[in-house]
Amino acid sequence: MNVFLHTFGCRANQYDTELVRQAFADRGAAVVDDPAAADVAVVNSCTVTEESETKLRRFVRRLARRPGGRPIETVVMGCAAARDDGRLRALPSVRAVVGGADPAAVLSAAGFAPRRVDPVLRRFGANARGWLKIQDGCDEHCSFCATTLARGANRSRSIAELVAEAKALAEHHAEIVITGVHIGTYGKAKDGEGGRGKGEGSSLGDLLEALVDAVPEVRFRLSSIEATEVDDRIARLLIEEPRRLAPYLHAPLQSGSNRVLRRMGRHWYTAESYRARLEWLAARLPVFGLGADVIAGFPGETDADHRATLDLIHVLPFTSLHVFPYSPRPDTAATRLREAVTPGAIRVRAAELRTLGDEKAQAHRRRRMGATADGVASGRLAGRVDVLTEDYLSVYIPVEHWDGAPRFPVKVA
Repeated sequence: MNVFLHTFGCRANQYDTELVRQAFADRGAAVVDDPAAADVAVVNSCTVTEESETKLRRFVRRLARRPGGRPIETVVMGCAAARDDGRLRALPSVRAVVGGADPAAVLSAAGFAPRRVDPVLRRFGANARGWLKIQDGCDEHCSFCATTLARGANRSRSIAELVAEAKALAEHHAEIVITGVHIGTYGKAKDGEGGRGKGEGSSLGDLLEALVDAVPEVRFRLSSIEATEVDDRIARLLIEEPRRLAPYLHAPLQSGSNRVLRRMGRHWYTAESYRARLEWLAARLPVFGLGADVIAGFPGETDADHRATLDLIHVLPFTSLHVFPYSPRPDTAATRLREAVTPGAIRVRAAELRTLGDEKAQAHRRRRMGATADGVASGRLAGRVDVLTEDYLSVYIPVEHWDGAPRFPVKVA
């Protein structure tokens, strides 16, 4: 059987797809890059915005219109699949909808007989860097977020299992990205949520110390983590071990207005505590990459709230921003909030945030020009090698100037 896989969404989704890819390969299936050569397609779905689900449905319809041959039978998995109201199942040539990311369930839906699946990812085939998913689910209930509804309660993997997986990944990858849905709560599922896993009683700091001790040859990198969940143990590693834990954070902000943060249900920080933690870190890190997610036009957001967000972004050392125009998701609490912002105002505010994000990114790159950075080769494009620095800058070098080393010093240009 030939299998084509496609992923929408976050790094956690990308990791899930890789585990499914490995499971198919272990059963003798050939994973192909061209859907025209596939017997079955597996599409990993995202539910974070309406746009992401629209793109998903469009993509599945396109698979069903394969020119010159029979339509590809498609299995849809992941977050949007977990919340399917029947629209995905009704799409042409959809064989099955599998909520969540259990590889055994996906294989069964594709026609394979049940059998044990290796839970340890041995190689991340889609990228020169590897992903390591340490936990899944979330016990918070942000009023805009459908991912918690799709992913369920927080549960963590054991440190021993994660160290073993990191060692396997280190055979192939010079950088390993720590990912999950809410990684700052590793080991801290709430009592009575039914989500406790094998890592309970540990912390993210415990895990990171174990990883850098056991696998010292790779560079670990944190994916999205709440700023106020970067405790002193994590900060120490960022400051003292920048070659082992990259001095880079993607710290979701969402809004710089405390009033809007309360409406969002983001009760664990304020604009002031967010700013204080990141300014403290920035003062101690000579090289620091800082990204954030920001939502434009959340219900009830006023011009003053938007200005507070812009002002906070101005004063913090951001090097990139991901800006999301607010998108109501079914069954989330935010859909019941009044004072919707008009689509026109949302577009204007999102554009202002993106412009500011671009300015901050360009300023950071200018500051780093000519500096020597710790580079990891992350891919090839048009005769060039894409080299990723510790602070998440891409530097491109001609492939003929590359000796094939996965990690090497590179000058920022």
